[in-house]
Amino acid sequence: MTKDQQLIFVYNANSGKWNGYMDIMHKILSPQTYACNLCAITYDTFSINKDWAAFKEKTPVKMSFLHKDEWEEQYNRKDGLPAIFLEEKGSISVWIDPETMNRLSLNQLKELISEKFGIEMSE
Repeated sequence: MTKDQQLIFVYNANSGKWNGYMDIMHKILSPQTYACNLCAITYDTFSINKDWAAFKEKTPVKMSFLHKDEWEEQYNRKDGLPAIFLEEKGSISVWIDPETMNRLSLNQLKELISEKFGIEMSE
């Protein structure tokens, strides 16, 4: 991992309090139809998943997190979401596509990041 690289995590959800409340309700009432597995595995019902928070804290990989509307506005892109993008030297490419993202567990996501960037995982 160089300082010219970063992972950009993009949720398939829009920003804002109202959207956040609606997402919480959707996750509670109909989790099987919730459209953002990235949200589902990295957040508990009301806050960030503690295991994910600890992983992010100790991982030297530069990461940024955007909602769908923020992604489209900042990067002028419309991509299938949720997804994780790799930015290197000003170029952005899909690293984990929506189909793959929607199948991952939190542990699998952490393993992929650790393998990609040579990070020792400790429990």
